[in-house]
Amino acid sequence: MRLKRLHIRYYPPGIFLDYEKGGQLRTKSIDLLNLTPETDVNEVLSDIRAAEPLITSSCAEQVKVLICKLQEKVGQKDDRKFYLFRALQAHILPLTNVAFNKSGSSFITGSYDRTCKIWDTASGEELHTLEGHRNVVYAIAFNNPYGKVHVLTGHRGEISCVQFNWDCSLIVTASLDKTCKVWDADSGQCLATLLGHNDEVLDVCFNYTGQLIATASADGTSRVFSAETFQCLCQLEGHKGEISKGSRVLTASVDKTARVWCVNTGACLQVLEGHSDEIFSCAFNYEGDTIITGNYTHLRNTHKSTKVIIRQ
Repeated sequence: MRLKRLHIRYYPPGIFLDYEKGGQLRTKSIDLLNLTPETDVNEVLSDIRAAEPLITSSCAEQVKVLICKLQEKVGQKDDRKFYLFRALQAHILPLTNVAFNKSGSSFITGSYDRTCKIWDTASGEELHTLEGHRNVVYAIAFNNPYGKVHVLTGHRGEISCVQFNWDCSLIVTASLDKTCKVWDADSGQCLATLLGHNDEVLDVCFNYTGQLIATASADGTSRVFSAETFQCLCQLEGHKGEISKGSRVLTASVDKTARVWCVNTGACLQVLEGHSDEIFSCAFNYEGDTIITGNYTHLRNTHKSTKVIIRQ
């Protein structure tokens, strides 16, 4: 095995390793989920070197720099506000869903026009149009380039959303049967059914540490579940219409707004306004500083935090 390059991953904290094995380029991750501002960086580096043979003395200093950057990020106070950054004319028919790629450099949209489109986040340029579906595209997700193909069967109604967790080991699906299901991505086995909503579940997502699952329902509420115990941790209420998506939880609603919530207290931190019609989908990027929303009038709004704009 030969190390090719290192990548930092801010949420959840970790480092990606690109390496060559048998003539093929592969990727593995070093997870630093317990990293805090008080963590001894040299001790973390020593533990990494002991466990990962790809990290040699020649790249140890570079790994230390990445750990320090992650430590600085973890210690930042998350009190940013979002504002409207860009609006795009995305499809000829209404949008159904949106999703960022891992880096947030591009995102994908699905539509009633039976196509998906991939966009450049910064410029708003359309990169690709994906065609071939013979009906509405309801669910979209980016995945790592490795994995198996499974047919997941178990819901009693249409599936409205699907998403991988950050390392693509789990899949969560939402359905019009009022439930969500968690699946093992390797075996295709259903691990749990998430209950509690009184109406169709329109959207579901993992947070970026993979520890929480947020659901959004036509009953006007969102729920947050533990991805380990599958128990409901809290219920979020405040929208005046059905919700189509959910430390932060993001939701969007037919009341023409999106909201940012604190998962620990259930408090609404910010209401994002600007759409003139029902919002059907929304998503954070992996750094948590950019939001995309999609509504019935085919517009794409991108909300970006003031803090990031100042850095530019």
